Amino acid sequence: MKEQLVTIQNRAGIHARPAAVLVQACKDFSCSIYLEKGSDRINAKSIMGILTLGASYGTEIKIITEGDDENAAMEILIKIFDAKFEEE
Repeated sequence: MKEQLVTIQNRAGIHARPAAVLVQACKDFSCSIYLEKGSDRINAKSIMGILTLGASYGTEIKIITEGDDENAAMEILIKIFDAKFEEE
């Protein structure tokens, strides 16, 4: 299992388009992928789950990957967060 904290850097936070970007990236991996905000943990392969986090600009999110391709999944997700979901 791998865990990494990331901060949402795009001004609009995670709305429908960034959530779709995350789900698209996650669907290619067989490992379990979760996002945590505070005490809420959701499946990152669920667009509705991601939207329910209500993650806005500056929010700290923990990415958790567990399984065979956990390292590759973590690397891709960190790149997506660092690129501000390519919105800015």
